[in-house]
Amino acid sequence: MKRIVCLVVIGTLLAFTASAQDTTRKRSVDITSSFKPILRDAAKINFNASPPAADTSKPRLQYSVPNQHLLFPYQPGSLKPLALQTDTVGKWDNSNYVKAGFGSLKTPFVQAGFSFGDGQTAGVDIYAKHVSSQGKREYQDFSNTQASIKGFYKTAGGLEWNAGLGMKAERTYKYGYEPETLSFDKDSIRQRFQTISGRFAMRNIRKTEYELSYAPELRIDVFGDHLKNNESNTVLTLPLEKAIGKDFTAGIKVGFDLTRLSPDEKNAVNNTVWYVAPGVQYKSAQFNIQAGIRPSWDNGEFKMFPNVLAEAGTRDQRLVVQAGWTGYVRKTTYQYLASQNPWLWAPERLNNTWVQEIYGGIKGALGDHFTYNARFGVTALNNQPLFINDTSAAGDGKSFAVVYEDKMSIITMGGEVGYNVQEKFSVTAGIKLNQFSGLRESNAKAWGLLPMEFNAALRLLIMKDLWFKTDIFAWDGPHYLKKDATVGKLSGAFDLNAGLEFKITRNLNLWAQFNNITNKEYQRWNQYPVYGFNFVGGIVYSFAQKN
Repeated sequence: MKRIVCLVVIGTLLAFTASAQDTTRKRSVDITSSFKPILRDAAKINFNASPPAADTSKPRLQYSVPNQHLLFPYQPGSLKPLALQTDTVGKWDNSNYVKAGFGSLKTPFVQAGFSFGDGQTAGVDIYAKHVSSQGKREYQDFSNTQASIKGFYKTAGGLEWNAGLGMKAERTYKYGYEPETLSFDKDSIRQRFQTISGRFAMRNIRKTEYELSYAPELRIDVFGDHLKNNESNTVLTLPLEKAIGKDFTAGIKVGFDLTRLSPDEKNAVNNTVWYVAPGVQYKSAQFNIQAGIRPSWDNGEFKMFPNVLAEAGTRDQRLVVQAGWTGYVRKTTYQYLASQNPWLWAPERLNNTWVQEIYGGIKGALGDHFTYNARFGVTALNNQPLFINDTSAAGDGKSFAVVYEDKMSIITMGGEVGYNVQEKFSVTAGIKLNQFSGLRESNAKAWGLLPMEFNAALRLLIMKDLWFKTDIFAWDGPHYLKKDATVGKLSGAFDLNAGLEFKITRNLNLWAQFNNITNKEYQRWNQYPVYGFNFVGGIVYSFAQKN
């Protein structure tokens, strides 16, 4: 009953309260809260890369340093294909030139060189030269004419083919007769040589799947004089190498050298040499060791030669120690003898020289510009050709006869230094000392061989487009056999030459060459003095010269 009374009272109060509210007031809801919604910061990419760890190990680098002996521009020499970009209109880029001049001693000079091809897959070089002079002494004249064409072609299969054809014509006179009051018909003392040469070779640019490299080569020379003494020389070489790993190679080289000399109205002389040279080689950044043998057959006579070479040096090649023990057969031909002494009689026999050498030395560089090379060796020679004045016929000694020394030894000491600064400055100097010993009684001295040789060369870019060069040749005079069979010795020689070349236009240069400035008429061969002071000068025209 009490619960009912309470409910009635509460209901009455609620009804009274609702009737007492102000109905004019707008209804509203007030919410109070401390929460403030915000967006979360977006994640950003960190662009601050951490630095790499420092590499303190030294890299293993191998350098191939080219020959630092720079040649003066447009000096005679063999041309090689240049990287010439040739378009359809025949654009040439500093690879073709003509050099012409004239000088004292009635000396015309003409030289030309032309290169064609891209220099990468194919190329052809054409070279020609002619020079002649007339000395002050009667019949002291000479002329030299030569021309050659060489080419190469690389196939898509990785082969490179090389071929060449050349000719040379030389003329001089036997003016070294004594006394000078003697008189000769010009045709009777003329000495003229002609040479036609050919070469054919090929090699694989990329090694085969069995790591083989090969480069066969065939050379043929046809040589003769105006007296109908003719000679043919054929040389065939067949080298083959196989790589074994990274540092080792094994190889073999087979060579055939065939000569046939046909003297006028005399029996032909055959001279044949062939050899087989197997060997192995180890080559790394600091060591280069080659060991092998060279069994050879000289006209059927067998001779075993060693072929051991070794080099050890620092990793940067600043110091390299060399040593070797090697031997070979040096072929004696009429062509070779005439290149040494052009006033000789045609030989009636050809004896090849057996050469064995033991040597040691050092080479390397100091700094970035200075190079050096020093060597000491002992060489044993069999059948070394020597030259003596022939006084048996007319007694004037103007011709030379070839004699052979059965056995002799040469102790050789030599060295070379060089300093080079890009193409602006280079200087080289070298000396070679020879001590001849062990000769038999038939030859008291090494007739015609030089005991000492010295040479030096300087190339200097004085200023833009102005080049200067100078050369020095000196030697100690060789021994010769006098008419009374006693020993004579020629005086030493000193020959100083200098030249200039400077640019006039983009395609045209002027040049001048001064020879034997000291005007010393020394003798390389007994009774044959050289020219005194002489000079020659002219122009050089370069096609499409850019620089």
